[in-house]
Amino acid sequence: MDKLSSLSRFKNSCPFLGRTKQSTLRTLCTSTSPKYPSISLLTERATKCPVMGPALAARSTQIVAGYASVAGTAEVHHMHHSKGIFPGPGSSMAGIEKCPHAAAARAAARIAEDLAAAAKDEDKADAKKQAATTAASSKAAAAAVGCPFHKNATTESSKSKPAQEASDVSPGMFNYEHFYDAELEKKHKDQSYRYFNNINRLAAKFPVAHTGNVKEEVEVWCANDYLGMGNNPVVLETMHRALDKYGAGAGGTRNIAGNGAMHLALEQELASLHRKDAALVFSSCYVANDATLSTLGSKLPNCVFFSDTMNHASMIQGMRHSGAKKVLFKHNDLQDLEAKLQMWPKETPKIIAFESVYSMCGSIGPIKEICDLAEKYGALTFLDEVHAVGLYGPRGAGVAEHLDYQAHKRAGENPAPIKGSVMDRVDIITGTLGKAYGTVGGYIAGSHDFVDMIRSYAPGFIFTTSLPPATVAAARASVVYQKEYVGDRQLKQVNVREVKQRFEQIDIPVVPGPSHIVPVLVGDAGLAKAASDKLLTEHNIYVQSINYPTVAVGEERLRVTVTPRHTLEQIDKLIRAFDQTFTELNINRLSDWKALGGRAGVGLANSAKAQVEPIWTDEQVGLVDGTVPRTLRDGLKAFVDAKAVGIVRERFEELLGRVTVDQKVEAKANENGLVKATLKLKAGTKQSYGQMHHVHVPTLVEVVQSA
Repeated sequence: MDKLSSLSRFKNSCPFLGRTKQSTLRTLCTSTSPKYPSISLLTERATKCPVMGPALAARSTQIVAGYASVAGTAEVHHMHHSKGIFPGPGSSMAGIEKCPHAAAARAAARIAEDLAAAAKDEDKADAKKQAATTAASSKAAAAAVGCPFHKNATTESSKSKPAQEASDVSPGMFNYEHFYDAELEKKHKDQSYRYFNNINRLAAKFPVAHTGNVKEEVEVWCANDYLGMGNNPVVLETMHRALDKYGAGAGGTRNIAGNGAMHLALEQELASLHRKDAALVFSSCYVANDATLSTLGSKLPNCVFFSDTMNHASMIQGMRHSGAKKVLFKHNDLQDLEAKLQMWPKETPKIIAFESVYSMCGSIGPIKEICDLAEKYGALTFLDEVHAVGLYGPRGAGVAEHLDYQAHKRAGENPAPIKGSVMDRVDIITGTLGKAYGTVGGYIAGSHDFVDMIRSYAPGFIFTTSLPPATVAAARASVVYQKEYVGDRQLKQVNVREVKQRFEQIDIPVVPGPSHIVPVLVGDAGLAKAASDKLLTEHNIYVQSINYPTVAVGEERLRVTVTPRHTLEQIDKLIRAFDQTFTELNINRLSDWKALGGRAGVGLANSAKAQVEPIWTDEQVGLVDGTVPRTLRDGLKAFVDAKAVGIVRERFEELLGRVTVDQKVEAKANENGLVKATLKLKAGTKQSYGQMHHVHVPTLVEVVQSA
């Protein structure tokens, strides 16, 4: 009854709904009443309404009576049997919780009880009597006579509701609750309050998730698991094996019991990925950026940071925490950067901090040109590749690798730096394991002494518990797999091109950019949130709205994430849903922004400026020689590369033992493309894992274009 899309229809007829902000309504809808946990805050308020109060009471009575009315009939047995429960003499009568019919009836009774309690009058004595009477009758009705699980079940006593009101603050004391409320009200007023949807991604159905209701499934179009590696079968297999051997946690900080072989092997893998001397793993890349920049800025004498205006919050916080001087330069503006570098003596320590892929607009930093300026003016380069690692380059090392694509492809797994390459010229690279690699964690890569200094001085590394060995193993498996298989990156780019092209055909305004980011401009915080809600509630499509302060006021957007696991049918549905939502909410289209002179790079008068070529060329994607993998259709399994799976398993032989597939399974794998069933470890133990997805080594195929 609290769905926001339904409430909007009654704004004109209901004074409360009409005068209440959409953001406030959403908070009330999604917040559970602290006094009456079976209903929302909005429902609690509705019990006070002269119209809705009686209606809610009547409806709850009907629901409870409805469950009781089927008692003793075949319908009760059908409800049990449909859930695989067959009550009878041989069944356990231990608890009502085993009964689906009883569970639904009791839930209805709890709601009825809470509604009655919430609607109490000024006369507390009468209200208590009425609530008790309603609750008793509800529970009696819910105790379905024909349900065998009710025969020996003991009725639970009602959970006591916290009735004590917050005590008044004593005179002269600070009112903390008032302070919290005032700060939250500021967020609501400027529409920067963040809403957290209950989204639970399903490993077997990626990119599908269920909401807070496990039976309600939605398609996720905004997750940062860019390649679906969070449920790649060899990643899960490796994680299971490491968990079985090393347990759930690391046991301490890296300096105290938490520095294991898995951690050291992952750091070696990441150093090799970026062809650097060393790497260091953190609990997240936010922590990696914060800890590294704050340590560098505080240790380098008179250090000056030069920061792109669109840098991530983690970099901004790190520079702030260092206490060092910070100079901002306009986004990707080399002239502005050089003009500001010229203002400082060459002997002054300087760090240019910037990103490769800017996640909210999709632009790509001019890495080579910034390296030129750094060398000219004696500065270090600090490159954040968080939204690029796993997604760019022949081995997934990021944009810096991608800029010398053929050279790195030829070098293969040789960890030695390629002298003069862009990646070699960058001093410090940071990346994440929580986006394209599908796990969690962050890291830095650079020279031995630099990494050792951060390891020795950074509190964010020293004083935090180490990542669990199973998580670290999964991250390494993901990195190795993507080093060996480029098909996921290629297919992602094909799908991104498809979505961008389809949006352009229906006049949907996409902020132009050469990367995989698909930012759809809305230009209004309220409309962006309304569009996100509408897509979720009416189309079962989850796309989070992005508002201030993440983006500038007036540049609010929906950030669409396309993966290689999205099917053509899902793309079709996305396009239709956006078209309908933009029409029904009267959101500006591309042509509207052109008429207004443009905004955020959309609809600019100079159309040539708006045309941006993707960084992945047709040749790199595999469109020229036909080696690009097929876009999926509904019902098809995602591709898993058999060679890459084998290399991942080899990497873990020393620590986890050898994985062998018995001959019958291997023969079947060769026949129909399956990878495994029963695994045998080197030590002789036998462990069984679920069947993997289909394996496909890309051959000469054509890209399936959406109809």
